[in-house]
Amino acid sequence: MTEYSEKMNIAIIGGTGALGSGLALRWARAGHSVTIGSRDGDRAAQIATELSAKAGVPIAGLDNANAAAAGDLVAMAVPYASHAATLASVKPNLSGKIFVDVTVPLMPPKVRTVQLPEGGSVAKNVQTELGEDVRVVSAFQNVAATHLNDLDHSIDCDVFVCGNDKAARGTVIKLAEDADMKAWHAGRIDNSAVAEALTSVLIFINGTYKIDGAGIKILGDPQISND
Repeated sequence: MTEYSEKMNIAIIGGTGALGSGLALRWARAGHSVTIGSRDGDRAAQIATELSAKAGVPIAGLDNANAAAAGDLVAMAVPYASHAATLASVKPNLSGKIFVDVTVPLMPPKVRTVQLPEGGSVAKNVQTELGEDVRVVSAFQNVAATHLNDLDHSIDCDVFVCGNDKAARGTVIKLAEDADMKAWHAGRIDNSAVAEALTSVLIFINGTYKIDGAGIKILGDPQISND
């Protein structure tokens, strides 16, 4: 089983996109070994070279299946339209790993309207699809990609972390902290519906109030740690 360490081997499926590349930059700069994946391995290698220069540390690039095989922990940040096909392509390489799903069920052109899938949420359906041998964790849906990609930007936005395995959630919370974010245990994978739905609300708020990357904050003084 994959547990947190200060130097984890992380694969990011869809790592050539805005959100995935932002996570790659921040985790690589924090000292983790990062491989980004794409449907096109050559494109992944090209973008990885560009990200390496920006982060100041090496980032590797492979096709999605080989990236998933290389990672001890695998995150996926792809558009909802390609989610099912991408998941099928990496599924054989996920056994025994933590799988962090960042996908939001946005359905253009109505991206400002919540449209959760049958079954309750993307992440819940992924846990059902992959089975209990893979510990699915939902996180990072409500963080602006532009903020992640700006390494000088301090991210003033909290992260909901949902999953059926508390230890797996704890690992992702620490990875969020490594990427300059505050994260919270937010319950079982069923609760991912809240974070997935909230993205459409934030997009609406961004457009209505002309905010550059609205986010969420949890108020209160925790009396226990995130461990």
